[in-house]
Amino acid sequence: MKYLFLAACLFVTSHLSAAPITTTEDSTEIFQREMNNFVDSVKKAQHYETGSIKLEGGKAEIKVPAGFKFLNKKQSQYVLTTLWGNPPESSSNTLGMIFPENSDPFADSSYAFVVEYEDIGYVKDDDAEKIDYKEMMKNLQEGEQASNEERAKQGYSGIHLIGWAQQPFYDKQNKVLHWAKEIRFDDQEGAHTLNYEIRILGRHGVLSLNAVCKMSELPMVKADISKVLHMATFTDGNTYFDFDPKVDNVAAWSIGGLVAGKVLAKVGFFAIILKYLAAGWKFIALGFMALIGFFKRMFSRKKEQKYVETFNTTSEEGHAEEEVAAGTVNEQTDLPASPEGGQHPEDKAV
Repeated sequence: MKYLFLAACLFVTSHLSAAPITTTEDSTEIFQREMNNFVDSVKKAQHYETGSIKLEGGKAEIKVPAGFKFLNKKQSQYVLTTLWGNPPESSSNTLGMIFPENSDPFADSSYAFVVEYEDIGYVKDDDAEKIDYKEMMKNLQEGEQASNEERAKQGYSGIHLIGWAQQPFYDKQNKVLHWAKEIRFDDQEGAHTLNYEIRILGRHGVLSLNAVCKMSELPMVKADISKVLHMATFTDGNTYFDFDPKVDNVAAWSIGGLVAGKVLAKVGFFAIILKYLAAGWKFIALGFMALIGFFKRMFSRKKEQKYVETFNTTSEEGHAEEEVAAGTVNEQTDLPASPEGGQHPEDKAV
């Protein structure tokens, strides 16, 4: 919560110092206007694609069918870091994002698949039919305590695997693996989290599609999953069947390793996304509104000029934050900077 408070303070103080203080307009209206302007500017700046799209690196492509849209690498990294507050290194392998046609990064109830490529080598699938996934889940759950103790030392909340929301299934013919987990976070109230993962095996590595949303959206994801599974393919010369044992590297991971080996590692990153994917920016907004209301009441009780001077002093010390809070354009992405300066209530490195 300390990140929420600091981010909100920066936003409120910079705006209070930039304009005369009045008590005639409701604080909720003030914030709503600022947020609406920011959201509108982001939506206008984003450019979605459909049809056949070559992914960066040339090893894979996405064929986006009707009912979906694709956001390129640059804009997706902006969503993951500036809008959703994930550390930049967490999106270093991101190639894009797939959204339902009527959804966007601000949607209240939807999902998005983050597309990544991991150059880990050729993954052997000999163990695919021998894996006991019930036993795997049991082992993962038994290892939670040690993992959460380490997370606590680093300032992270605990993660608990409730079970498979969709038991892992491997399509041997098409070399596609997919599964879903139901997850609970110690600091998360209400609905549990759904993490739906797809792995498409290739000659040199694995193409990953990861969706994070609320458990209540599982029926929506399942209804679309057959289409999503066939969107991404490797290009000629890079498919699983193009593997040459004489020159190509073999991955240290097996099918079972893909499912179990990175379960908690990946969740650390997507925990941040999923928790705030649907309503997170509104959660932050509530904090802003509360602080705006607090400062408004404080100003009404004391002399206005005295507090204007106080806030001006604070603003001068944080001029860079003021520019961000004002919604200036991010030079690297040509997209608006977040009104909270990209700061996130749980902006933690994973």
